Amino acid sequence: MSRRLYSVPEAMARTGLGRSNLFNKLASGEIRSVKAGKRRLIPDTAIDEYIEGLEEAARTSSVVA
Repeated sequence: MSRRLYSVPEAMARTGLGRSNLFNKLASGEIRSVKAGKRRLIPDTAIDEYIEGLEEAARTSSVVA
């Protein structure tokens, strides 16, 4: 069974983002997160959606008209 929620340091490792950059993306809603007590956790689906969005942006920006 795979993990469904990741801590901030784990999400940083999966995305390659630094702490401040990750928190900025969480605050803007670019990456979804949940709170469990005092902990901020990032769903694996939110990380996947963020990465897919980056890939889509790269594909659309590299298309020559």
